[in-house]
Amino acid sequence: MSALTWITVGSLAAWAWLLLGQGFFWRTDVRLPPRTPPGDGEWPAVAIVVPARDEAAVLPSSLPSLLAQDYPGRAEVFLVDDGSTDGTGGLARALAAVPGSLPLTVGSPGEPPPGWTGKLWAVRHGMALARARTDAEYFLLTDADIAHAPDSLRELVAAARSGGLDLVSQMARLRVASFWERMVVPAFVYFFAQLYPFRWINRPGGRTAAAAGGCVLLRAEAAERAGVPDSIRQAVIDDVSLARAVRRGGGRIWLGLADRVDSVRPYPGLAPLWRMVSRSAYAQLRHNPLLLAGTVAGLAVIYLAPPVAVVAGAVAGNGVLLAVGAAAWAVMAGTYVPMLRYYRQSPALAPLLPFTALLYVLMTVDSAVQHYRGRGAAWKGRTYARPEATP
Repeated sequence: MSALTWITVGSLAAWAWLLLGQGFFWRTDVRLPPRTPPGDGEWPAVAIVVPARDEAAVLPSSLPSLLAQDYPGRAEVFLVDDGSTDGTGGLARALAAVPGSLPLTVGSPGEPPPGWTGKLWAVRHGMALARARTDAEYFLLTDADIAHAPDSLRELVAAARSGGLDLVSQMARLRVASFWERMVVPAFVYFFAQLYPFRWINRPGGRTAAAAGGCVLLRAEAAERAGVPDSIRQAVIDDVSLARAVRRGGGRIWLGLADRVDSVRPYPGLAPLWRMVSRSAYAQLRHNPLLLAGTVAGLAVIYLAPPVAVVAGAVAGNGVLLAVGAAAWAVMAGTYVPMLRYYRQSPALAPLLPFTALLYVLMTVDSAVQHYRGRGAAWKGRTYARPEATP
C-alpha cells in the first residue's frame, strides 16, 4: 500500500481510540453534578471576583447578571479594574446603582510586578479585598464577559457542598453568531475537551486537571492550601494551572459544560478568534519546539489525512484509500456533532472540521513564531514573552 494509505490507516486507528478510549470527550452530557441545598439551611458567604481590563463594551451585558444573583446567603462582588482606559470602573459603579443589587467594590491593583500576568495579579488583588472585608468561604472567579443566570451562584455552591468539591468550574457557552464564530468556537471547546476529557478531570484522585477560567467556584481554604494565585502567578493558561494547583494541594475538582453561563464577548471576524487561540497555544506546548513539531504532525495525520485520502482515492481510483479515508472522516465528523448541537449549530458543519483543524494548526505555528519574535502571549496591550512558570 502507498504511504498515504498507511497514514490514513493510522488516522482511522487514532479515531477509533479517540472515540472509545479518550474519556468519551466528544459527549456533551457532563453538566453540574447532583446537588441539594445545605441541610442546615445555612448558605456560605461568597465573594465574586471579576478581573476587568477595558471591558466597558461587555459589562452592561454581564455585570448586572452578577449583581442580580438570587443567592440565599451573603454575596458581594469585587470588580478589579486592571488599568482600564475606557471607564470600566466608573461604568461598573453606575451599573451597581440599582436597588436590590449585591454590594459592589471596585478596586485597582496597579500594574503587575515582574513575574505576574495581569489577570492573576488582578485576581490576587480581588481575593485580598474580599478577605479583608468578608469571611467568604468561597470565591467565584468569573471573567468580565461572562453572564450568569440568576440561580448560577446558588447552583454552583450547592454542587460544591453536595459533592465535597473544592473547585467547581463550568465551561461557559461562547457566543456563536458570525460565520467565523460558527467555524472556530465549537471546535475550540471540542479540542479542549479532547485534550482534557471532563470525565477524567472529575474522577476523584484522577491525574488530569483543568478548569474553565470564565466560571470557577473555589473554596477559600483550598486556595490557601494551594497557594493560589501566587503559586501560578506566571501562568498564561491560568485556569488549567489553577486546577492543577488545587489538585496537588489535595483538593477535589470538577469541570463540565454550562447550561446558563454564557460569554457575551463577540468575535465578529477571524482576526480576534486567531488572537484568542494563538496567544496561549505555544504556552500549552510548554514552549517546546519538539512538542510543536509533534503536535503539528499529529494534527495533520488525525484531521487532515482523511479528506486528503478521500480526494486522492477518488482521483486515482484507489478504493482502499477512499474507503479508509471516508471511514476516518466519518468517525471524526460523528464525534463533532454533539458539540455542534450543544452550540445549536447544524450538524452539516461537522464534515468541515478538517478545515477548522487546519486553522488551529496555523494558529499554533503562529503562536510559536510570535514567541520567538519576543512577543509571547499578548493580551490587551500586555505581552508575556517568558514561559509560564508553574511549580
